[in-house]
Amino acid sequence: MLQRIQTVYLFLAFIATGVLPFIFPLWVNGNGTDYYFVGNLAFVALLGLSTTLSAISILTYKKRKRQFVMNRLNIILNLILLGLFVYRLLNLSGETDPDKVVSEKGIGMFIPIISIVLLSLANRAIKKDEDLVKSVDRLR
Repeated sequence: MLQRIQTVYLFLAFIATGVLPFIFPLWVNGNGTDYYFVGNLAFVALLGLSTTLSAISILTYKKRKRQFVMNRLNIILNLILLGLFVYRLLNLSGETDPDKVVSEKGIGMFIPIISIVLLSLANRAIKKDEDLVKSVDRLR
């Protein structure tokens, strides 16, 4: 059923990984230009795969166990993406010299965290549904 709460969480995770990276830059380069995820092939692949997994997970609403496993894989994928962002963040220089242009970190770095939280909430709701189905089966 598409009206369940985990579908809402999965749709929000789909929006977070599929739409928000186009809106919010990951960081601002030293010359003042915004750096979006399309500048790096690894970011494009991981965000694309995460978006695809969210969409497939929404469409497999009848198979809760498979949906749960796909969400776990998506969480792992977002953790890898977050690790790449943190690695890049630590290597990004934050100059403070007044003569140089300062590079700044963008809000796009938090997109995997938002997605992980939403996917965890979806998994919690899927687990509740699965427990409810098991308890009803026990009564038969």
